[in-house]
Amino acid sequence: MTTAKEAAARHVRAAADDLIALSHRIHAHPELAFEEYLASRWVADALGDAGFEVEHGYCGLPTAVRATVGSGPTHIAICAEYDALPDIGHACGHNVIAAAAVGAGIALAPLADELGLTVRVLGTPAEEGGGGKVLMLEQGAFDGVHAAMMVHPAAVEMAAMPGLAVTQFDVAYQGRAAHAGAYPELGVNAADAMTVAQVAVGLLRQHTTASDRVHGIVTRAGSAANIVPDASQGRWIVRSDSLDALRPLSERVRRCFEAGALATGCELTTTPVGPDYADLRPDRDLLDLWVANATALGRRFPDLPAGVTGAATDMGNVSHVVPTIHPMLGLDCAPAVNHQPEFTAACRTQKADRAVLDGATGMAWTAIDVALAAQRP
Repeated sequence: MTTAKEAAARHVRAAADDLIALSHRIHAHPELAFEEYLASRWVADALGDAGFEVEHGYCGLPTAVRATVGSGPTHIAICAEYDALPDIGHACGHNVIAAAAVGAGIALAPLADELGLTVRVLGTPAEEGGGGKVLMLEQGAFDGVHAAMMVHPAAVEMAAMPGLAVTQFDVAYQGRAAHAGAYPELGVNAADAMTVAQVAVGLLRQHTTASDRVHGIVTRAGSAANIVPDASQGRWIVRSDSLDALRPLSERVRRCFEAGALATGCELTTTPVGPDYADLRPDRDLLDLWVANATALGRRFPDLPAGVTGAATDMGNVSHVVPTIHPMLGLDCAPAVNHQPEFTAACRTQKADRAVLDGATGMAWTAIDVALAAQRP
């Protein structure tokens, strides 16, 4: 192990109590997309205390953060996520992600100039919906970056998450209310329109690929059983292997909602929810460095069934522009998996705490490998 890696590991160990406390604090105060005021401030303060130059409200996003240290020619971006999910809190473990990113930054800060690094820790809001990284990418947050990385907790260890491309949109039908018993013929039923659309989506699934996903929720479908619903609303997500495959699939799904309007006489409105997420394309060389470093930390990569897929991340958009990795740190908590309440609990355990420290150390070591490779003739 290089002297630099030994030093980085020491810095993580010295900060371990504070990093775990940060993870637990974010976990205890879940905040939704673009509302991560506490978490983003805690991340910014921790990095400021470590000597980073910190900008809060970066890229015009109130809960985005940029923290920079070092002035070397090799630029590394480490991404921190900290948004939670409605009702079930940190069921995707973004508290672990944020604390690990801070830890990696703390590990690299005293070494950056010696290694020829500029380290950029980016606090990226709204991964669960809103595409914070996409908005930041468009505004230049990743310009000049030679490697971007983050870690993400999961039930099992994975070197690379097979992330799909995804689009998300709101659907609204407008009909006409009427007394459901006395004058039903006067009503235009917006709940029926949503039902027709859902049946059409269900039939469409027979004719999609194995990795395609179409799913959604109805958020409004009437207020009383004796009133013909004059409005219904829902949110739907479409996923596919790539942006090129996503576009025709999402158009077919939208036609299902047009069918609901046509069948019932309702007016249909669809509204995009944030930018589209691209499929995740991990950089092979960077990934090999991560696997070697994670293995040196004692992490093991089990053989997984073929075709494990379905998740998506706005880190995918970054990976189309910058060499990127997004490894998954196993918490060994199956059958609890991401986006379940049981996974929320798993993200505040000793194994989650270990993931914070291993994630911080592994990313720091990988950044050191990138820096050392850049110095070779």
